[in-house]
Amino acid sequence: MSERIERAEEQIAHLTRMLEDMSDVVARQSAEIDRLSRRVGLLMEREAGREMEAGGTVPLADQRPPHW
Repeated sequence: MSERIERAEEQIAHLTRMLEDMSDVVARQSAEIDRLSRRVGLLMEREAGREMEAGGTVPLADQRPPHW
């Protein structure tokens, strides 16, 4: 019986460690996604500004393709 309890405790410790590691990974990924989302937003604003400076009235990304 004592052996079973030890194995269960070892498994719980292992699973707890895995859960903490995965939580750290998810937190890092979330921060990276937030950072990249901000950068994409800034790049889209910059490109829209360039398109407007080039004389377009509607940003190219919002225009319908010529075949429509």
